[in-house]
Amino acid sequence: MISRILDIISGKSPMKASRSGHWSSIRKEHLKLHPKCAVCDGDRDLNVHHIKAFHTHPELELDPNNLITLCESGERGINCHLLFGHLGDFRNINPEVEKDTLIWNAKLKEKHFA
Repeated sequence: MISRILDIISGKSPMKASRSGHWSSIRKEHLKLHPKCAVCDGDRDLNVHHIKAFHTHPELELDPNNLITLCESGERGINCHLLFGHLGDFRNINPEVEKDTLIWNAKLKEKHFA
């Protein structure tokens, strides 16, 4: 039990819950409403990222408020899903993903239009 808690805290908990049969339709609907990466505004190789990780909060899997669009396109030299969603390591969870995406989206827009 203690090792399970430590794994959850470190973001390394093995996935125990299986995906809902509704996930693909929720993902598709999310991408219709949010068709660009929250960081770089890219529209290629999009991933629907769970703000609170599915393996630690399976009850939030289909909650639209727990989803954010992040890309894996590598535009501008970054994989937004890996960097902002997982802090550079897919075993990690970024609890500040929403805040970080807002900050970096503004920075990238400022640099692009400056």
